[in-house]
Formats: sequence, C-alpha cells, structure tokens
Amino acid sequence: MEPMLLNIHHGYNFRDLGGYPTTDGKRIQARRLIRSGSLDRLSQRDIDFLHQYGVRVDVDFRTQDERSAKPDRLPGSARYVFDPVFSEDKTQVSKSWAEEQKAFALDGQAGYHNMLRTYRDIVLSDAAQKAYRQFFDLVLANDKDALLFHCTAGKDRTGMGAVYLLSALGVDEATIRKDYLATNQYMAQAVAEVIAQAKQAGGNANMLQGMHDIWVVYPEYLDAALAAIHETYGSMQQYLSEALALSNRQLTTLRELYLE
Repeated sequence: MEPMLLNIHHGYNFRDLGGYPTTDGKRIQARRLIRSGSLDRLSQRDIDFLHQYGVRVDVDFRTQDERSAKPDRLPGSARYVFDPVFSEDKTQVSKSWAEEQKAFALDGQAGYHNMLRTYRDIVLSDAAQKAYRQFFDLVLANDKDALLFHCTAGKDRTGMGAVYLLSALGVDEATIRKDYLATNQYMAQAVAEVIAQAKQAGGNANMLQGMHDIWVVYPEYLDAALAAIHETYGSMQQYLSEALALSNRQLTTLRELYLE
C-alpha cells in the first residue's frame, strides 16, 4: 500500500502509519502514529487539522539548538515531549549555509559519507538508544490518541524511529523499506528549493551534491543502520530487546494498542 500523506499545507513529510499490514494478517490503526518533518512552519489551519486528527502527543527528536531556532507550533491539546536523538544535528540538514559550504565544497561525497556515519550513530550511540527507548515508553503510554514524532526533515531520526516502531509491530522488511524511501517523493519540492538556494548563493558542484545527499534518503543509509544492528546485535528483534530494552510483554502491548 502507499503511505498515507496528511493534508498539511505548511509542512512536509506528514504521514500516518495506519494501514500498513503486519506479517500476522493485521493492520496498523489509522490516526494513531504520525511521522513528520518539523512543525515550525505550520499555519493555524494546519494546527487545527492536527487537533481534529487527534494528535495529543508531539515527540521532538531534534537537538536543543534546532528546537530553539524553530520551535514547534502545535495544538494546545497536544503535549510536547523533547526527546533529542543527538546532542547536535549530525544529519546537517539544519546547518547554516556557511557551515555547509565549509563542510561540502571540497568533496562531493562528503554529504553521503556523513550520512552513512550518522546512521551507524543512530543505531549504536548511547544517547540515541536512550531517546528511542523514551519514544517507546511514550508510544506504550498512548492508549487511544494520535502520537506524532518528528525531527527537522522527518527522514533520518524520524525515519529510524519508524523503522524500529514498524519492526516492533510486526511489519515486514519490504514495507518498512518502502515507507523509509517514500521520503524522497514527499520531500522533492523541499529538496529542489534547498538546491536552488545553494546554487544561487554560489555553491559549487561538490556543494550541491553534498546538499542533495543530506536532504534525501538512499537505500544505503538504511542499509548502514541495518548492518550495524546485525553486526552488533544479530537481528532487529535482538536490537529491540537488548539496545532498546523492550520486553516480550511490551511488544505484545504495542500490538494490542495499535493493530486491528
């Protein structure tokens, strides 16, 4: 099935995970689990939409600097939870033009390799594991409403949050990969704008390639994360059990809460 895109006018990559099938013949309930990009640009109409959609918990995976620069706009009915995956934005999508120019102008592969390293950190760093464990605690405590989780672009920290969550709910690997890669479809306009701005500001070919590579997702990014999981823990289920400390009972509870 195709991802369920929400009708948000001033934000991107807002998707309901509802409808995805599991390997035991069930489906994720709609209006329960929402992944998205940042919420700082939302109009009042968008905020009202999220309220009507039932969003009552907003989990922010961004850093302190990111949220201070672009604080979330959300319904008054929604509880905000700051849950940073990193102490600094290693994806670099929130970096300034000057910072990105310095990092990428000399090497057209710098952005790509930065993302490969970042995905291993998302899997293996203590800070990221603690953040995703807190995320699961919030998901487990959400018995009837919609929970939204996001970072800046809604593709890396959010993307891996979705990978872990869909895996815990019993969604097959092909569907999880398709959901992960769907970001490129929903971010196409934003990526084009970023590249156009960089080009207008005088970015060279290396710079433009690096910018592109940190604003899209490649299969290799997810593969780097999955390789780190299998090398260190043996399997995704072992990762959920050991790194994120999810018990069999909690996995059962997740499926009782979110599947139909």
